[in-house]
Amino acid sequence: MEKLIGQLAAELKLNITHVTNVVNLIDEGNTIPFIARYRKELHGSMDDTVLRDLADRLQYLRNMDKRREEIIASIDSQGKLTDELRAAIAEATTLAKLEDIYRPYKQKRRTRATIAREKGLEPLAQLLFAQELKQGNLTELAEPYIDAEKGVESSEDALAGASDIIAEDISDNAAIRDALRTEVNQYGTLTSKAADKEPADTVYRLYYDFSETLPNLQSHRILAINRGEKEKVLTVSINANDAECLKLIKRKVLKTGSAFSISTEFVGTAAEDAYTRLIFPSIERETRTALTDMAAEQAIKMFGVNLKPTLMQPPVKGMPTMGFDPAYRTGCKIAVVDELGKVLETGVVYPTMPHNKTAEATRTLTRMIKQHGVKAVAIGNGTASKESEIFVAEMLKNLPGVSYMVVNEAGASVYSASKLAAKEFPELDVSLRSAISIARRLQDPLAELVKIDPKSIGVGQYQHDMPPARLDETLTGVVEDCVNSVGVDINSASSALLTYVAGLTSSTASNIVAYREENGKFTSRAQIKKVPKIGPKAYEQCAGFLRIPESKNVLDNTGVHPESYAIAKSILDGTCTDNSPTIADIKKELAKPGRDPRDELPPTMLRTDVMDMKDLKVGMTMRGTVRNVIDFGAFIDIGVHQDGLVHVSELANKFVKHPGEIVKVGDVVDVTVLGVDAGKKRISLSMKQAK
Repeated sequence: MEKLIGQLAAELKLNITHVTNVVNLIDEGNTIPFIARYRKELHGSMDDTVLRDLADRLQYLRNMDKRREEIIASIDSQGKLTDELRAAIAEATTLAKLEDIYRPYKQKRRTRATIAREKGLEPLAQLLFAQELKQGNLTELAEPYIDAEKGVESSEDALAGASDIIAEDISDNAAIRDALRTEVNQYGTLTSKAADKEPADTVYRLYYDFSETLPNLQSHRILAINRGEKEKVLTVSINANDAECLKLIKRKVLKTGSAFSISTEFVGTAAEDAYTRLIFPSIERETRTALTDMAAEQAIKMFGVNLKPTLMQPPVKGMPTMGFDPAYRTGCKIAVVDELGKVLETGVVYPTMPHNKTAEATRTLTRMIKQHGVKAVAIGNGTASKESEIFVAEMLKNLPGVSYMVVNEAGASVYSASKLAAKEFPELDVSLRSAISIARRLQDPLAELVKIDPKSIGVGQYQHDMPPARLDETLTGVVEDCVNSVGVDINSASSALLTYVAGLTSSTASNIVAYREENGKFTSRAQIKKVPKIGPKAYEQCAGFLRIPESKNVLDNTGVHPESYAIAKSILDGTCTDNSPTIADIKKELAKPGRDPRDELPPTMLRTDVMDMKDLKVGMTMRGTVRNVIDFGAFIDIGVHQDGLVHVSELANKFVKHPGEIVKVGDVVDVTVLGVDAGKKRISLSMKQAK
């Protein structure tokens, strides 16, 4: 345990005492949001991102220790465990090195070498590999091993079998594999070619004749090439300096100079066979897997980075809102919700082609807007969105005080067809549920988006190529951090939102809703303890994140944890002199009960006008909202229904290693138009030139 904590502290550059405390807190069953918020003194105020990185690495190292024990037990059961081998296993710092050490002791499938061993040729192989014979010839040396019954018909057969054994032994040498892996990783290249002699013009055209050194290979290129290979558009290979790799092997296995033997050349040939037939194909597979894992981890991390500000977009509070789900033939679905998201009215209008009933749609929607006091219209950005935006903007010219926003509807259809939506709106058509979701996304993005699988929210890159379990784990962590940083009104929250509260599960979240429906609104935090299956530990974890505006105790509507109520009262009495991080947090909560951290962010940009791609001119400077950040740039919504790309080279007047250093999803930025390609629907933008 002490060694593990020391390694964590060194790798993550953290205080060893703080790391020890965090590991203990995790082992005691505390959640990351709870640790981050209510145990700051124990970990030096690490944020939830650092804590999750620490927890991930802790799990990796523990898995490696478990694998270490399994390998030791396996080798020991074979009677081959030596003190030297045990020490080497203990010192291995990666799973790859552990597996290299274990490789010679693994139960192998039937190989050419195992067949040769069955024929009794291992002593000959050992004799040849020792390279101690100075005279004679190999044919004579192999004659005693000829055995027709075992299938060794000649000296040539015996030597071939011995060569297979030597090749496999060289391939199983951990030091050789480690050295070759390092050589390939430092100096190897990845090459991709078009699979067809006359390839079509596809999105993979950049990779029809592509080569890049492995250290310089960017994550998004790895993922694009992998997908192209999977779709049989590309052929891909890892290339190494074979001559240098062979030199490296031969330096380790051949005796030279005065030690040169009659079998040295034979061993050299076996080494070449080991490299081309066994080692390099294996290392190529390993390297491809490692590159994919690295790229996937980067993509998952970037997805999480984008997801957080997407969920934390400022809510448009206190506004009855109209959700407008665009369509052509089937009509545009409409839903009006009050300022709390309660559905007031739904309907369908047909302002788009082929119907073009704009006058009728205008009358219907104008009546709904006036009747319900609608102040904002949320328009989905899917099919027919542009035509719908033009229609709405024209209609709003006669409705002063009402504005609109085009909302990313990614995942709305997934939600509308879900069991959750069916339970919430059993009487409504699936399409109308989408309009409700679109309206609520504008009012409170976090409360609505938690109902959707995070992968469907549309701020990732190659998310469908990611390891599902790892992606879900990361994105769930991001959603948890967002939900708990804002806090949840226990009397209005859906079970989907409650599920992400620290300490709660889908089962206990449902129990809270059921308890609320049966007993009425919660009037104190202490009442949470009466909910079935919420025991002392779950209560400790969740209580501080659940808000109860209806409580007589004002502290129940703050982020102050019940365990700190006495301290909070001493602060109010003026008797508290402590100034620890927790005390500072309590003072912030007391200064503004029920505060929402999203209120401190720039407000959502609502519009009353409309623009089109044809209105754009090179050199125009505009204001837009960052919609997605990827490895090679950022996509900006400038209000023309086609996001523009700011390439990483156009983000700032300095070298930018990654776009995430400069922008995040939700940022409002000024950009200059560099180019417009209406045919390919591409807009090139620059932030540095706008400045």
